[in-house]
This record gives sequence, C-alpha cells and structure tokens, in this order.
Amino acid sequence: MIIVPEKEIAGLVSEEQAFKAVEQVFASMSKRSAYNFPVIREAIGHADALYGFKSGFDREALNLGLKSGGYWPGNADKGLTNHQSTVFLFDADTGKARAVVGGNLLTALRTAAASAVSIAHLARKDAKVLGMVGAGHQSTFQMRAALRQRDFEKVIGWNLHPEMLSRLEDTAGEFGLPFEAVDLDRMGADADVIITITSSFDAILKADQVTPGTHLACMGTDTKGKQEVDAALLAKASVFTDEVAQSVTIGEAQHAIAEGLINESDIAEIGAVINASHPGRTSDDEITLFDGTGVGLQDLAVASAVVDLAVERGVAIEVDF
Repeated sequence: MIIVPEKEIAGLVSEEQAFKAVEQVFASMSKRSAYNFPVIREAIGHADALYGFKSGFDREALNLGLKSGGYWPGNADKGLTNHQSTVFLFDADTGKARAVVGGNLLTALRTAAASAVSIAHLARKDAKVLGMVGAGHQSTFQMRAALRQRDFEKVIGWNLHPEMLSRLEDTAGEFGLPFEAVDLDRMGADADVIITITSSFDAILKADQVTPGTHLACMGTDTKGKQEVDAALLAKASVFTDEVAQSVTIGEAQHAIAEGLINESDIAEIGAVINASHPGRTSDDEITLFDGTGVGLQDLAVASAVVDLAVERGVAIEVDF
C-alpha cells in the first residue's frame, strides 16, 4: 500500500491538474460510467464537529475508494485547518487497499477546481469582475482557480467578518488585480461571476440582488440545512450541479425544492455541458448557477493523480498491509 502524507501534496499536484481531473470525472458521471455512493455526514456531538464520508467508483479510470473526514470549527485555535480529511483508494480488481492520501489540501484544490470548471463552461466570455462571498481558508484556492478561467480585471469581496477580507486582497494582488470590499447590493450589481464559499445556514445573497448575465458558483452548501443564497434565486437561474441527487438533498437546491420553486428536472449536470449534450449558457442575459455539493469521485480522481505523481517522483511511502 502507498501512503502520500499531507506534507507532500502541495509539491505534487497543480491547479491545472486538479481542474483536468475534476472536469474528466464530471464528464464520466454524466455518461454514467462513474457514480457516487450515498453520502454519510453527521454531527457527532463532540467539538461541534461534522463527520462523514463520500465514496464512489469510476469504471473508466478504475478509481474506487472514499474520503473520510469533516469540519471541526475549533481547529483554527489549535493551528489546524477546520476541514480535516483523508482519502482511501482501493484496487478495483481485487479490493486490496491501494493508497492512503492526505486529503486536506486535496479538498481545497478539488473544490476550487469544481467551481473553476463551472466558470469555464458557463460564465460569459467577457466576464471582467469576480465577486467573492466568504473569506475563509478555502476562499483563496477558489479565487486562484477562478482567475485562470477568464480575463478578470477586478475582484470584489464580502465577508461577515470584514477584517478577514485582507486575505482576498492579498490573493488578488498575486495576480496584479485591484480588490474592493463591497456590500451585497454592490456584489450583485457589479460582479459578472460570484463564488460563494461559506458555512452559512442562512441565505446571504438575495434573488433581487443578482443581475442578468451573472454566473454563480455556490460551493459552501454540502449538508442538510446549509444555505448561501435565496431559494428564489434558483428559480430565477438556470441551475447546474455536480450530482443532482446531492443537489436536492444536501446542496443549495434543497431549499428551492422544499419550497416548490423548482423541480428536480430543472437541474442539469455540469458533466452534460462538458460532454456537449447540454447547451449550457444560451444567452448573455441568462443567470447561471452551479450548485457545487462536492462528490467523492472528485476526491478519488485528484488523489489517484497524486499517487501516480508521488510514485513517479519517489516521495511515496510503500508499506506492507
């Protein structure tokens, strides 16, 4: 069995490699050659933590396994990231354990890659202003991946705690772009692309704040009860997702479905757009929304690429198991 420690991940996989892996697995899911198993995610009644696992199998890439972990909100005070996870890969032919891979950075990279894939395939080609709602740990990964998809000229941001916005300003500066802190009305009025990456359980962005032509990538809602945008916004938009079953149960669409504002059939798979079996955006005035719930196959695809690179570069640890 191969072990790839968390400390090695940063030197092994790039944003571009993560983008390619996630794009390919979304395409495979839409062709029904890859599928996710039911998600387990529970509050454990200790440390205010949410714990669970996501798993699946990709018949094309032969990626079989799971990601186990969750969200520990008190970790920042301990010098740790709040999201903690580990990916386990198994040999699809024998069931033997193939690899254990540190999953913290991989989670940030694959989540950012998913929103970047949605921007690449759904945002207007002339998008110039990137809006960021949320300034937590994963926000910088989201911004870096997004800025590679269009010729953005400016970044604007909002966060419940404004003192954290310096993180977004610094990241925009890496790309030589100006940054401005704005209120939510300005966010909706000025941004061509908006990424929401929060842990909110209440709608932050309202339907009447978002203007025609905007693309939204809603990346924070991955648990029953969470919510980042007004349910009415999904009724106003063309909605896409990584997996419809997760979108309607633990994703942003759960609220619009519960209120009867949209039907499950109104939600399209981003993989169908990648495969060209769905047209995606059809006009410059259309509001498109990607409900990024996070699927186990994303983790398996990126982790498998990391294992191959670790072996190739001689940093993999091999043990008898």
